[in-house]
Amino acid sequence: MGLLGRGALTGVAWGVARLDPEARARDAALALVNLGRDHGLVVQEIRVEGREFTPREALLTAIGTVPGDAILDFDPDAARARLLEIAWVRGAHVERRLPGTILVRLEERQAFAIWQQDGRYSVIDRSGNEMASERFEAFGPLPFVVGMGANTAAASIVDVLRQHPAIADRVEAAVRVSERRWNLRLHNGADVLLPEGHEEAAVERLAALHAQDRLLDRPLAVVDMRLPDRLVVRLPPEAPA
Repeated sequence: MGLLGRGALTGVAWGVARLDPEARARDAALALVNLGRDHGLVVQEIRVEGREFTPREALLTAIGTVPGDAILDFDPDAARARLLEIAWVRGAHVERRLPGTILVRLEERQAFAIWQQDGRYSVIDRSGNEMASERFEAFGPLPFVVGMGANTAAASIVDVLRQHPAIADRVEAAVRVSERRWNLRLHNGADVLLPEGHEEAAVERLAALHAQDRLLDRPLAVVDMRLPDRLVVRLPPEAPA
């Protein structure tokens, strides 16, 4: 192709760009990025505040830039959207501070309980969102809930138990039954069967019985509280009458 032909194509491309607002905007943005890079506007520091458990690799991937990149090419809104996809991150603020700083403030979810489902263990937050599946020791002692749906219902039973420390201290796990009600598995192996929808009243009654008669310190297999007008106690086979 001759010089005239190439010049004609260039002229056509330039004319199309002039007629296309999106193309003009892209060209202007690219020119601004390049101009900024030429004048030293590059990422020099990435400052992260509020991170304790968010995995470093996931964090850096979500931020999506490294020192030396053009800072004007960094999109804070896109980075924030990616950060919110990380299980640990509840909220995020991202800003670009010229000439060379990216500031990220994280609000992490708070570990609330450990959830077991089908042999798999996860740390969950109060809403039941899974946050981690390893390094449980880093979170300190947490309530233990078991079963399908136990993650999203955990807050209700944990809050009830926390009102009665004498009961909570004896509970090894709260087990969700048919996604409707709870059993409390005690450290001594006994099970307390709670009524559906009336857990608070049942645990309060259980606490009163224990305070009066040391009920939970006795050899028991099952304490059935599912009926509002009675309490049924079953002893283990080896227990004396």
